[in-house]
Amino acid sequence: MYGTQGRSGAARRPGGGAFQPPEAEVRRVYQPVEVHREDGTWALGRINAWWHPAGGEAWCRVRTIGKGGALTWMPFDPERLVLLPLSGI
Repeated sequence: MYGTQGRSGAARRPGGGAFQPPEAEVRRVYQPVEVHREDGTWALGRINAWWHPAGGEAWCRVRTIGKGGALTWMPFDPERLVLLPLSGI
């Protein structure tokens, strides 16, 4: 519907290139996350935007911290993206 999903979980347009939802529908946030990768490793990252298409699943824009992680749109999957507290425990 809005692109195909590659093996990495990142959204891709049918002709290639990174997916970008309509900017007017994007809600900006700051949410730390633990990113669980397919190879069993993990990294810290942050969600900096949410997008909820009509009648569809929530998508988030994620960047891993360190090693120049690129911003990536992906469907939110609580098995892969563990939301961390913003402050206090």
